[in-house]
Amino acid sequence: MVGAAECDEHLSRLAFETGRELARAGAILLCGGRGGVMAAACAGARSGGGLTVGVLPGADASESPPNPDLDVALWSGLGQARNLVLVLSGRAVVAIGGGWGTLSEVALALKHGRRVVLLESWELQRPDGASEPHLQRATSPAEAVALALR
Repeated sequence: MVGAAECDEHLSRLAFETGRELARAGAILLCGGRGGVMAAACAGARSGGGLTVGVLPGADASESPPNPDLDVALWSGLGQARNLVLVLSGRAVVAIGGGWGTLSEVALALKHGRRVVLLESWELQRPDGASEPHLQRATSPAEAVALALR
């Protein structure tokens, strides 16, 4: 799960519901481990009995405090380069909302052939107009999880 470190109530609710759906499907939620979409998704996953793992940018908790619903914190010391570790550690990426960091995660995932599901996230199209087989758009948390886990 990727998304902005700060988000509004609507995106927070989408992330919570998506995290809960992932947990109910038996998936482990992997994220950047911090606030916003990541924290809401972790809270949702925990409410559904799931396991949450975060790949944090700093070297320890003083640099990268994890969100309170994170079960496993992996401090990378890599800053934004941790985005590559994050997207390569899962079999799919669900993006909700997001800023430039989210866009970098989406791009890295696509570059490496990972499935990407966009839920109220970036509007992307290749400059040549060709379709991107690993990129899909969902209209609900349940659909995002179904697409990610297929």
